[in-house]
Amino acid sequence: MAHLNRRHVLGLGVGALSAAGFRPAIAASEAGAETHGLSVFGDLKYPAEFKQFDYINPDAPKGGLFSTIPSTRAYNQSFQTFNSFNAFILKGEGAKGMELTFDSLMARANDEPDAMYGLAAKSVWISPDKLTYRFTMRPEARFNDGSKLTAHDVAFSLNTLKEKGHPLILVQLRDFVKAEALDDATVAVTFAPNRARDVPLYVAGLPIFSRAYYATRPFDESTTEVPPGSGPYKVGRHEINRYVEFDRVKDYWAANLPVNRGSYNFDTVRYEFYRDRDVAFEGFTGKNYLYREEFTARIWATRYDFPAIKDGRVKPRPCQMSCRRVDRAGSSIPVATSSKTPGCAKRSSMRSISNGPTRP
Repeated sequence: MAHLNRRHVLGLGVGALSAAGFRPAIAASEAGAETHGLSVFGDLKYPAEFKQFDYINPDAPKGGLFSTIPSTRAYNQSFQTFNSFNAFILKGEGAKGMELTFDSLMARANDEPDAMYGLAAKSVWISPDKLTYRFTMRPEARFNDGSKLTAHDVAFSLNTLKEKGHPLILVQLRDFVKAEALDDATVAVTFAPNRARDVPLYVAGLPIFSRAYYATRPFDESTTEVPPGSGPYKVGRHEINRYVEFDRVKDYWAANLPVNRGSYNFDTVRYEFYRDRDVAFEGFTGKNYLYREEFTARIWATRYDFPAIKDGRVKPRPCQMSCRRVDRAGSSIPVATSSKTPGCAKRSSMRSISNGPTRP
């Protein structure tokens, strides 16, 4: 398409619990039948009626600010800057965090090797030859401008990404043939024979765009105009090349779905951009942002001794087996790293969080 991690410590404030040990898996529906989830390996941990992922605290509090600098990127995104809100094409440098503004057909469960469950789609029917996947949309799905999200938007998005998306997307979609809206509630996705087995999951995780919005705008151009999204966050305050904030959508249509319950808890997620990582480090010591991952062993060993470290306002943590990564869905999973590797640091006091960054 991104150690206690960035985007997604965003868990977004996930309130994650320790991932529960695997329970006996239940079999996913066979081809030729309808299923509530997809798995490359054919088994799903969670039944159709599950309430939330096991590693999520459904009662996690909401509020506050999470700010950081980009430590991962996808497609045309940059670590140092941004000049476009189209993060899925080749042109421009897309804003980090735009993936938080769009929903997809399904969302990943991060306590399974490779499984997804219904988000914008409530179920999927798989043909006996496994070359056609027919997704049934949730009738309540909508964009954040209030317009309905339908199968036509899904078909437009998938076909457009295959034709005009970033080259990395085109490679992943090589075995995707087409998407066709059979009606407002049903989209049929066709794959090529001998397809790679993970392609349907990749397709199910791609962003869904508004067909109506792009009817009067080119998709393959960089732009500073914010497109309508359907995800848990929307673009807030921003200054090109300096920072961008994403505000939690208070009436997010999918907030109480099983794949989202207990996630996306920060009111604001903010990314700061610096041309130089040393300057970015000084920005962290000056409380311009609240969470940082360190990738340089020398700096981790010699420079994490500034006053906020000594008085406990910043908590440095070496990355160990117990460190966790949190993805777009607010799910946390273990990351296998050595205890000798650089780690992460975060400001721990609520005062630091409430005060927020000092940059405008």
